[in-house]
Amino acid sequence: MGSPVRVLAEATPATRDRYVDLLRVASLAAVVLGHWLMAAVTPDGVGNLLAVVPALQPLTWLLQVMPVFFFVGGFAHALSYRSLLRKRPEGSTDSVYAAFLRARLQRLLRPTMVFVLVWGAAALLIQLLGGGGGLTGVTLRLVTQPLWFIGIYLAMVAFTPPLLRLHERYGWGAFAGLAGAAAAVDVLRFAAGVPYVEFLNFAFVWLAVHQLGFLRADGRLGVGPALPALRRPALLAGGGLVGAVALVAFGPYPLSMVGMPGEKVSNMAPPTLALLCHGLWLVGAVELLRAPAARLLARPRAWRTVVAANGVAMTAFLWHLTAMLGVYGAMLALDVPLPEPATAAWWAQTPLRLAVAAALTAVLVAAFRTFERPTAPATPPATATATAPGTGSAPLAALGATLCLLGVLGLSMVGFAGLLEGRTALLIAVPVSAPAAVAMTLCGWLLVERAGRARGAR
Repeated sequence: MGSPVRVLAEATPATRDRYVDLLRVASLAAVVLGHWLMAAVTPDGVGNLLAVVPALQPLTWLLQVMPVFFFVGGFAHALSYRSLLRKRPEGSTDSVYAAFLRARLQRLLRPTMVFVLVWGAAALLIQLLGGGGGLTGVTLRLVTQPLWFIGIYLAMVAFTPPLLRLHERYGWGAFAGLAGAAAAVDVLRFAAGVPYVEFLNFAFVWLAVHQLGFLRADGRLGVGPALPALRRPALLAGGGLVGAVALVAFGPYPLSMVGMPGEKVSNMAPPTLALLCHGLWLVGAVELLRAPAARLLARPRAWRTVVAANGVAMTAFLWHLTAMLGVYGAMLALDVPLPEPATAAWWAQTPLRLAVAAALTAVLVAAFRTFERPTAPATPPATATATAPGTGSAPLAALGATLCLLGVLGLSMVGFAGLLEGRTALLIAVPVSAPAAVAMTLCGWLLVERAGRARGAR
């Protein structure tokens, strides 16, 4: 018998779109690399290299690839939900929604909750022993920040069924509606000065990108080897790039596509129309590369690499900041000089720091990768009917997903610093502490599990 990765790779159906798997891995890898490169750590704290060297901010137009991940998510969610619908028994689709949420959230929340519980216990122990100052305190605040991405992704999963129905009815019109809503929000925000309206674009911008994944699942992005089939991705890439450049050049939008310390306006939090245009050009660009990538992925070794990386991608994403800050902590503990960011000495040291961070991430992945392995897929009960147990599970699953979303977002904002002092952060105008955020996430996950677990007949 071969290795598990080799067995999985060789068992890949001929109909599987391997390029989507590559995009998922590549987008997360780009985020990890971007975080490692942007960290400007000194004995006084953690800064942002892009703030130190503003001339590097155009690099965010290449390294800010979260839109690609959400685009791929839309593609995968459409296929997954439709597969469950085809297998459903006659009657209500209520249990299908619950089974869909359970299947999608398991892969996200199992490694996430392990990360949260391990760091929560470590943070409590550190603070009980009187620690939590200096770089340790900064680490306790920062390690949970990437969880915002998990929270947004949870919302996309929860909204997949209704938005997929809109897509099936209106096609490109559904995307246009979300994009138009994002533009209207920015007009109200910047031209009319309406307070708090900008937070609606957390939904409109990211769900619009997600909607592009539905279009791809139906072959409506015009992908294919023939030149005419590339016309729509080229228009998408060109139009998105022109739109983003125009908005940044003539509008109130900053150059950086990631948040910058001290800026009054961020393209990321909350997302803006400029970030949506950035997402459009990225989606068009990666679709233009599909044909050569498909030829590469037809090679067994290349495909095995992608399969192996996909099996640990979420674990690596969750722990990469831990590894990076661990490297800097070890340097400070060993009295290794930390050069001033962006100096020649700092750049000369960068390859070694990245290599050690990658090695430490690999160690953490080896320790925690087992929690990313999916369990048996959830399916609607084969003998259920419209009145069988499981009917009524959709509201319970939706409530659970909402609690997970709020808990994960709250934890990304508050972090683990100040546990003993009861530190809180505002989540939709409500103060949330780290223990409360963890409790919400756990309760929500249990509700989704209960609603989505396959049940027997009456």
